[in-house]
Amino acid sequence: MKRTLFILVVLTTLILSACGSGSDNGTPQEIGTLESVPAEYAGMTNPLSAEASADGAKIFKTNCETCHGPQGHGDGPIGEALDPKPQNLAELQTVVADDYLYWRIAEGSPGTSMPPWKNILTEEQIWQLVAFIRTLE
Repeated sequence: MKRTLFILVVLTTLILSACGSGSDNGTPQEIGTLESVPAEYAGMTNPLSAEASADGAKIFKTNCETCHGPQGHGDGPIGEALDPKPQNLAELQTVVADDYLYWRIAEGSPGTSMPPWKNILTEEQIWQLVAFIRTLE
């Protein structure tokens, strides 16, 4: 069931990227121009310890690595074909708070191929991903 859902998400992502995103340069949103976190997510902090990153790594490998790459640099095999390219999470995590990461994973990113994961992953799994993203270099 999870494998089928994952394949469906990947195919949907590819189809959406083929339609175009309105980006004129194929690069992810510049880190200096990030949107503000909506009120419903603002101020959220990861309730899990750093040890949750081990579980987050497994979730990342299954759901995120194909676009964001094994080190989160936005260079995964599917990510190479996307326009705009996936965000470099290793860089992003150094300049944003937990609430931003949680929000973007949960809600996705309009105008990109980043889908919302809130109806696929549990809150705990999203926080595990946040913990893992914090380990990326």
